[in-house]
Amino acid sequence: MYALGALTAKKAESVGVSALLHEKSENWGLGFGTEGKPPTGNASAEELKKYNAYFIGDTTQNTIYLTFDCGYENGNTEPILDALKKHDVKATFFVVGNFLETSPEIVRRMIAEGHTVGNHTYHHLDMSSISSMDAFKKETQDVENLFEQITGTPITKFYRPPQGKYNIENLKMAQELGYHTFFWSLAYVDWYQDKQPTKDEAFGKLLKRIHPGAIVLLHSTSSTNAQILDELLTKWEEMGYTIKPLTELAGAAT
Repeated sequence: MYALGALTAKKAESVGVSALLHEKSENWGLGFGTEGKPPTGNASAEELKKYNAYFIGDTTQNTIYLTFDCGYENGNTEPILDALKKHDVKATFFVVGNFLETSPEIVRRMIAEGHTVGNHTYHHLDMSSISSMDAFKKETQDVENLFEQITGTPITKFYRPPQGKYNIENLKMAQELGYHTFFWSLAYVDWYQDKQPTKDEAFGKLLKRIHPGAIVLLHSTSSTNAQILDELLTKWEEMGYTIKPLTELAGAAT
C-alpha cells in the first residue's frame, strides 16, 4: 500500500505539535487552527531551514506550491498533467523507482512540459530507520541514475521523505547529498484506491485549508484529484492565489 501515513486526522487536528526538531524518528504532522491561516508543523520553518528543509513558503504572499507524490501509475497522472497544462501551472512530482520503471514516457512528458521531478526514494522505505549514509545514498542515487537514463538530464535535488518519516540525521544526510527536503502544509486523505474522497470532501479540505505560502501535497494515483484538478485550480485562482514552481521557494536547484 502506498500511503501518506504521516498525516492522520487525529494528529493533524487534536494533538499539539512542537516547534522543535526531534532527535528520534518522527512522522510529519500538522495542526490547523483558523480557516485560511497557515498550520503549525512538527518543526518550525526556521528550524527546518537549517537543513535546507521546508514545509511552507512565505506566509505573507498568496502563493501556492503544488506537489504530487507518485508511487505508481494507474491512469490518473496524465489527466492531472492535462489540467496543469491548461492552467499553465508548473508542479513538482516526487517519484519512486516503480514509477520510473513503469512510466518513463510520463516522466519525459513532465520534463517536456516544464515540471520538476523530485526524489521520493527508490523503494519508499521508512528512511528514518536508515542510519547508514551509504544506504541512504543508495535509495536516492538509484532514483537519480534511472531518471537520468530516462531523460538524459540530472534530477532536480528535491527530496520528500516517504510517509513523512524523518529525523535530524536524515535531514543532515539529504543536505550533505545536496538535496532540499520538502514536507507539506496541506494534504488530505486521497491515497486509498477503494475509498476515494468525493468532490465535496476534497474541496472541503483543499479550499477551506488553503493558505498563503502553502506547499500542497496530492497523490497522482487519486482519481478524485484527476477529476477535480481543473476546477480546483480555477477556484484557487479565483481566491487570489498564484501557483508557483517549487524551485522559486528553494532558489536555484542544485
